[in-house]
Amino acid sequence: MADGMIRTQNFFAFDWLTGKVADCDPNFPTTLYAWDGETLELNSVDTAYFGFVQEGEAVLTTSSGMFTLGAGMYFSANNVLSVKGGKGIVMARENHQAFFMVGGPVEAKGRLKYIDGCTDSLLISPVKEGDPCLNLLFFPPGIDQTAHTHPSDRIGVVFSGRGECETPEGITKLEPGVMFRIPYEGNHKFRTFDSEMRVIAYHPDSDFGPQDEDHPMINRTMVDGVSASKIDAIRTK
Repeated sequence: MADGMIRTQNFFAFDWLTGKVADCDPNFPTTLYAWDGETLELNSVDTAYFGFVQEGEAVLTTSSGMFTLGAGMYFSANNVLSVKGGKGIVMARENHQAFFMVGGPVEAKGRLKYIDGCTDSLLISPVKEGDPCLNLLFFPPGIDQTAHTHPSDRIGVVFSGRGECETPEGITKLEPGVMFRIPYEGNHKFRTFDSEMRVIAYHPDSDFGPQDEDHPMINRTMVDGVSASKIDAIRTK
């Protein structure tokens, strides 16, 4: 925890609106925005946007063009965007540039094993190690997670299903449309009962991803049977 920072809450749930919702992790400056039918317009230099459509049909306009997205679809874009129609969230990460992409809708379950019976899929992977990512978390019915923390904020929304989040302050009921922030080092755990639950979770940083010395192109370039990743003399400086 940063010097002088006093933690008063481990889980924040927000009401829906069109516009700025909250300032998030100060270590990786991120702002949470949302839209609810009205047009959300964002214009910031050197800023990457990671978004998710919660309900309805949304029209996304970026420098790459205009795209119609349905519920459960997601995107990343840079610097300037507008989105209208439907309902969703956007995380704006300062001092970063993402690859433009549109994906989804999300699958029924995650493809990667997580903890306590839960699974996860990386919807938008880090471009390089340390970069932001967007995830789908899947909780089967009857999950009671181990209490845990994260070294950076987790920001997102419950897409489908029901459950609850327990923190030292108490229990927050979770249902579709609950938009949230879990501050870094916030102690929490998720539970489900007779319903599965899907949660979209944004991470402002990562400890996973390609590096200049470790990515599929260089690893699988072979010189006399030796990977180019092992040959300093030919690696791009």
